[in-house]
Amino acid sequence: MSFNAARVENLRHRLAGEGLAGIYVTNLTNVRYLSGFTGSAGSCFISEQEAVFISDGRYDTQSRQQVREMEILISNDPHIKVLASKGMITKGMRIALEGDEVSVNEGDNISNTIPECEWVATSQIVEKIAMVKDESEIRATRTAVEIADAVFEQIVPEIRLGVTEKELATKIPYACKILGAQAEAFDPIVASGANSALPHARPTDKEIEAGDFLVLDFGAKCEGYHSDMTRTVVIGQASEKHCEIYATVLEAQRRGCETAADGIACRAVDSACRDYIKEKGYGSYFNHGTGHGLGLEIHTNPRFSQLDNESVFENYLMTIEPGVYIPEFGGVRIEDDVIIRKDGCEILNKTSKELMEIT
Repeated sequence: MSFNAARVENLRHRLAGEGLAGIYVTNLTNVRYLSGFTGSAGSCFISEQEAVFISDGRYDTQSRQQVREMEILISNDPHIKVLASKGMITKGMRIALEGDEVSVNEGDNISNTIPECEWVATSQIVEKIAMVKDESEIRATRTAVEIADAVFEQIVPEIRLGVTEKELATKIPYACKILGAQAEAFDPIVASGANSALPHARPTDKEIEAGDFLVLDFGAKCEGYHSDMTRTVVIGQASEKHCEIYATVLEAQRRGCETAADGIACRAVDSACRDYIKEKGYGSYFNHGTGHGLGLEIHTNPRFSQLDNESVFENYLMTIEPGVYIPEFGGVRIEDDVIIRKDGCEILNKTSKELMEIT
């Protein structure tokens, strides 16, 4: 059985468990996950009997190249009307809609088009299946992580006094592609000095100066799957304050990696990092969650956070990325991508996490 067919079967099993006869999938990430289609217009209908992909004439050839083990319907009519005309949804069926994706107006249009069945707004049905990564997804992510590690090696020699954050940031997408990535995973974060205290800083024209923390947060994308790594370096010789903050984050990150394992609550991994940072007196300077899922999107559920009631399980792909951010001084974040295993987690990144001083 192919990976895509296995995903459809898992979805059918979950639908049956919730008393649902089928699901109409319109979220393009979920469409890609189930069908393999990478275009910008497509949907799927999955029931016990049917596995159907629908798109329009622009994607006739592409869909036939990419979509695996699904019937392909090409029409310029609205997709829900195509399903209605084919009689695939019959009276009395309970059909799931992606409640996080479908607007009120869209939902009304769907129910008005096929009023004979019950439309049920659901949440995260496909996404929860996608949390457990199969061999093909892990392989693609490993490649994306390897490329990100290699990009860091190429970027470090470019770091020097007077270079701007923007100049460094522009080199990362190029390096990703030269090293074999489909693209960069997201717009890189390159933040120095006081800017490094902003967790989601955007690169500016600020020049790199002696005494700066420099945060580099970036990733690569391969076969649609994302990597996401962060390393922080010091420009010039690290002061006692630099070393203390960095050592605090490094130990917190180590504890998070040590805690993450099959069946562990997301809150427990967050607490392993957060409690240590609090113990060292920097608790008020750690102002985000400890990590997030990875996949066909850069941020997926679950999250290593006190707000997440879920647990992580074998073959989840996650980030572990605690940080300390001190306004007007600077910040440190250290981030690895990990695979959850039965007895721990496998850290995919090979780039050193020891404090690097760039002179």
